[in-house]
Amino acid sequence: MKLVSAEEMRAIDNRAINEYKIPSLDLMENAGRGIFNYTNEFVLPQFHDPAIAVICGRGNNGGDGFVIGRYLYENGYNASFILAGTDEKLSDDCRVNYDKVTQAGHEVILLSSEDNIPDLSEYDVIIDAIFGTGFAGVPRGITATVIDAVNTAERFVIAVDAPSGLDVSTGLAEDVVVEADVTTTLALPKPGLYVSPGREYSGTVTVIPIGIPNEVIASFDLRANLVTGEQVALALPTSKPDGHKGDFGKVIILAGSPGLTGAACLSGLAAARSGAGLVTVGVPRSLNAIIESKLTEVMSIPLPDVGKKSVLALRGKGEIKKHIAERDAVAIGPGLGRHHETCELIRRLISDIDIPIVIDADGLYPLGGDDSPLLKNHAPMVLTPHPGEFARLTGETTDEIQINNFDMVAGYAQKFDSVIVLKGSPTIIASPDGEIFVTPTGNFGMATGGSGDVLTGIIVALLGQQLSPVEAAVCGVFMHGLTGDIAIGDINPRSLIAGDLIDYLSAAFDALEV
Repeated sequence: MKLVSAEEMRAIDNRAINEYKIPSLDLMENAGRGIFNYTNEFVLPQFHDPAIAVICGRGNNGGDGFVIGRYLYENGYNASFILAGTDEKLSDDCRVNYDKVTQAGHEVILLSSEDNIPDLSEYDVIIDAIFGTGFAGVPRGITATVIDAVNTAERFVIAVDAPSGLDVSTGLAEDVVVEADVTTTLALPKPGLYVSPGREYSGTVTVIPIGIPNEVIASFDLRANLVTGEQVALALPTSKPDGHKGDFGKVIILAGSPGLTGAACLSGLAAARSGAGLVTVGVPRSLNAIIESKLTEVMSIPLPDVGKKSVLALRGKGEIKKHIAERDAVAIGPGLGRHHETCELIRRLISDIDIPIVIDADGLYPLGGDDSPLLKNHAPMVLTPHPGEFARLTGETTDEIQINNFDMVAGYAQKFDSVIVLKGSPTIIASPDGEIFVTPTGNFGMATGGSGDVLTGIIVALLGQQLSPVEAAVCGVFMHGLTGDIAIGDINPRSLIAGDLIDYLSAAFDALEV
């Protein structure tokens, strides 16, 4: 499903109205009816005879609110109309639906000043139709006061299209923003509903169709995508009833250094739990006994190390290349450490590897300041940095990355001819052809040491099972987040640890394969 910015959504609306001759009032009616139907089916049954406040702005988002309120009345609900301001300067379509409400005899409470805002805690449900996706800037005056009153009331809030005050293109919130339990966004999802801090304000997001033809949407060059469970289920490797372990991918993970053997174990176990037929971790020889004591199903290979440093040595390059040549995919990085000899080994290996490769964490560190090994390599690559690692790799600042994350990740994916997985809230995936993917899964409990190592294991396992780099990254990130979402049904997110994600991988596969 495509993700669209406010500007793109506005252009789609205009084309539907002006070129396809779909009346804007019809789109508004469809929006209000669709939101009512969703609310009636999934929200209002939680309440007994709920009192509902429909708070409208003076633009088209307010017009959607008046349509919703009209349907609430027609279906026997106790709804109150509140206009955040006076009834002057309403948009044309908002005026039409405002008049329908008042001509039917329904009172609209006009908030002409901050002194006559009703006590919103007297309602059970509040519908926020103040600002839509066209909002930019900072709420001021009466609207800011109303938004604050909505949040203070601590009632169930349904946002129409977007929580009022939120920039839906970026997810940024400069000042007061409605804290919604549900956001019913119209036609297509918007990135700011999934990018922090916007995702924390949006609650559960559902997309409401409003009658824009598919051909209108297809006529735009939309590069951002929201990943769905259905998409992931279709892309996951298919099982072979008569297959043997060699049919399900042989992968090797170069990992581990003193104090970081856990990273090697987590990534290896995650790869095994993600369906890889044979998983091997290549570790410094002096650490092999520790790794073997931790792992049963995952094999280990002791590799040449640096004296008493217990880190991978440059002289082991030839041996490592022989092991890599026998595998279907390789991951480099989890817990490798930053010893200068290991860094040089990594740089030389990356230049030479010709099978699909995942580069994570300490595998990315040696590339900071000199990305030439990436530019020399022509094998399929997936890079999985967090913002700090991405900043080191590219020379950009973390602030610039935060503000321009979509464009920046897409640009460097093209430069490196690689899939880039920028880990965060949410994780953003970009392919070399400029496509961007955002997954709605994951939660704050996953911000814990080792979580990234688990993700590396999942992705390399999927690469080993012949998924393309884009498919492996998209499915891997979605699955990784889904394990966390399922886990917090049993575990307090504050107590979630990386090993729990591995334990819930089977449940995540079950959820997708129903």
